[in-house]
Amino acid sequence: MALLPSARRWYAGGTTNLALFETAGLAGGVLMNSRERFLAALRRQPHGRAPVWIMRQAGRYLPEYRALKAKSDFVTMVRTPELAVEVTLQPLRRFPQLDAAILFSDILVIPEALGVGYRFREEGGIAMERALTSPADVATLKLEGSADRLQYVYDALAILRKELGLNKTLLGFAGSPWTLACYLVEGGGSETFPKTKALLKADPKMMHRILEILTDAVAQYLTRQFAAGADAIQIFDSWAGALTGADYEEFSLRYIRAVLERLPVGAPVILYAKGKSPQAAALAQTGVPCLGVDWTLPLSQVRLLAGRPICLQGNLDPEFMTGEPAAAAVATKAVLDDNAGDPGHIFNLGHGITPQARIETFQAVVDAVVASGV
Repeated sequence: MALLPSARRWYAGGTTNLALFETAGLAGGVLMNSRERFLAALRRQPHGRAPVWIMRQAGRYLPEYRALKAKSDFVTMVRTPELAVEVTLQPLRRFPQLDAAILFSDILVIPEALGVGYRFREEGGIAMERALTSPADVATLKLEGSADRLQYVYDALAILRKELGLNKTLLGFAGSPWTLACYLVEGGGSETFPKTKALLKADPKMMHRILEILTDAVAQYLTRQFAAGADAIQIFDSWAGALTGADYEEFSLRYIRAVLERLPVGAPVILYAKGKSPQAAALAQTGVPCLGVDWTLPLSQVRLLAGRPICLQGNLDPEFMTGEPAAAAVATKAVLDDNAGDPGHIFNLGHGITPQARIETFQAVVDAVVASGV
């Protein structure tokens, strides 16, 4: 399958441009800053050491985050640009060698903008305001104006762009249409998604309509994120593992490709599909420049499966972050060694960091990455 045109275009407005993205990594021995290093890795161009950031790096493992959250709540922090900026910057202050900041937000802001709010249950987990149980429920989703209702996200990105300047990469993100649909149909989080799987069989037409609406919403949202200053975005197909066989193509990948096609420009996109490393070839055929890889397969194997040269992000097992610093440093070096010097590598975990992670272990991982090159 040919690569999508979106994989060969680049955002030409805001604070980034085609020339920077295409020449990143060609500095010929000149020391790069974090942003240049990150963009070079996305292009698989020489850049010294692998850039590093950690999924969920702004979060509960940090005491400064816990102190701020004690005065507020998660949803309020997401909706308040100044608070979202503060949380986004906290890990960079503690670990200044991180190469990227990822906006503090949530994938469920899109369902909320469509008219289905979310909250966190006291016993844990996410609850949606309501579940979509019929075509009539789907018809209540308010696509028109949904991107405008997320202005607080763009405001936070604009502030962050000014704070970071052109030295650090600024990442935005969104959930994939399939992953967002799972929350909307289940009415919250789930381990097995029984209602969603049942809908696929009972009324695939209804599921496709939900996915079409979400595709439009995600594409509009990401377009606005780039315009607000994001250098790159990550699409989280967090519940990809709930689909098997041809269903993954029909209900997820086709809609991810549709999002990429509807972006007005082909900015760098990292596609993270949890549990789908064995399907790296299908993921790579979406045309994205970078695949986020979970910890279940080594990078070297995923490269072979991908079937084309591509940047890979990952893929340290998050459990190492809860253990001893020395063990995590050894495991980090093993990931870097397995990459075998391919310039298309962004170091990260294979999934988000947990609240149990240790500060000193986080630092040991970052130190090990930095020590691996210039």
